[in-house]
Amino acid sequence: MPLLYKVPYNIPVDRELISLGFESTSHTFGVGVVRLRNGFVEVLANVNSQYKPLKGGLHPREAALHHMEKAYPLLKQALREAGIGLGDVSLVSYSMGPGLGPCLRVSASVARFLASHYGKPLVPVNHAVAHIEVGRLFSGLEDPLVIYVSGGNTMIVAARGGGYRVLGETLDIPLGNLLDTFAREVGIAPPYVVNGKHAVDVCAEWSREFIPLPYTVKGSDLSFSGLLTAALQKARGVGREGLGAVCNSLRETAFNMLVEVAERSLLLTGKKSLLLVGGVASNTVLKWKLEKLAETHGIPYYGTPPEVAGDNGLMISYTGLLTYLYGVSVEPEKAVVKQRLRLDEGDYPWLKE
Repeated sequence: MPLLYKVPYNIPVDRELISLGFESTSHTFGVGVVRLRNGFVEVLANVNSQYKPLKGGLHPREAALHHMEKAYPLLKQALREAGIGLGDVSLVSYSMGPGLGPCLRVSASVARFLASHYGKPLVPVNHAVAHIEVGRLFSGLEDPLVIYVSGGNTMIVAARGGGYRVLGETLDIPLGNLLDTFAREVGIAPPYVVNGKHAVDVCAEWSREFIPLPYTVKGSDLSFSGLLTAALQKARGVGREGLGAVCNSLRETAFNMLVEVAERSLLLTGKKSLLLVGGVASNTVLKWKLEKLAETHGIPYYGTPPEVAGDNGLMISYTGLLTYLYGVSVEPEKAVVKQRLRLDEGDYPWLKE
């Protein structure tokens, strides 16, 4: 990927700044370093380590222990790749939420210590907003309709009035959680990703058959729990080809639901571009469907690349930089975490420019 990206906002600064960011909302501990200079962001480092349970789902305490173990080595690696020392850093950012409490506390603790010890400004970052902002940075899209899909979130989002408005979202489980849970319950994961493909995608290649499954769209909102239950029932006692048919049908149904609500929101808002962000943005089938949607409406489409689609430190360091430019920072003793933080709770001054 190129190293320099033009900031898609009229930012109020003419000096050079270096931002160090820490991500630990869920399974990933990440460290990112970016430099702002003359309206361009230079990516200096983006290093991450993912906690991968040997069986079952993610255990917050075990994931937090992984993050604590990896924090110092990853910080050293990021500084080495960036070619800087901690004294060169202008500000320190951390993922405030949403996320898992034990995991969130790791990056917050590391960031508090560094900011306090080195006398640096400390900036809390909304993890969900960071996913959107890094997508906007890489894409260069001016005012896109955003589709945010990950293990913990599924939302259709648009900027409005200095903030982000959620036009539609899952009413129960997120898309990423749907895929992971199904794969785990039928015994095809972990690992959840095999050679860049989700286990459900690999399974779907075993059959081209489509089985009708619950398709639940309510306006611009979606519900995946009934789809998951029905798919698990269909998967009982079937062979390889039968399981492939269920995987194919599950994926197609879920993705088509998302495309429907995305198109409805495009027509509602009149947005002239489409941006896909979040961990599930790496899915090639979903990207293809959204490319066709954008092509149908004659608008640009951008799918965030895998290296920044999932949780990563780069998106925190960049969004922390944006936040700091508008005068937002906190004292270390007041740096809290918020497990249920929403992306539409606050205003983001750069959106008012």
